[in-house]
Amino acid sequence: MVIKRINVLKLAIFQGALMAAFGLLAGLFFLLFGSMFAGFGGHSGAGLIGGIGALIFLPILYAIFGFIAGAIGAFVYNLVAGVVGGIEIEVE
Repeated sequence: MVIKRINVLKLAIFQGALMAAFGLLAGLFFLLFGSMFAGFGGHSGAGLIGGIGALIFLPILYAIFGFIAGAIGAFVYNLVAGVVGGIEIEVE
């Protein structure tokens, strides 16, 4: 089997959704550790607000950049695959 072409929009949507999930995970870490370390300094409210902001902002930011990177990656793959013939995959 040879992958000759990748649908740019489908890959961009997939990559955006995958990166949004990673952004949610990163936001959870910011929420957890930001609240914990802010509590050491006596400013627990600031760490919680920053963590909640990260929990909202990071998945959106990751999704946008993931979508753009997926679209660019698929477009470049299609250009290169047209020249070299694509990726050959052996399956059983």
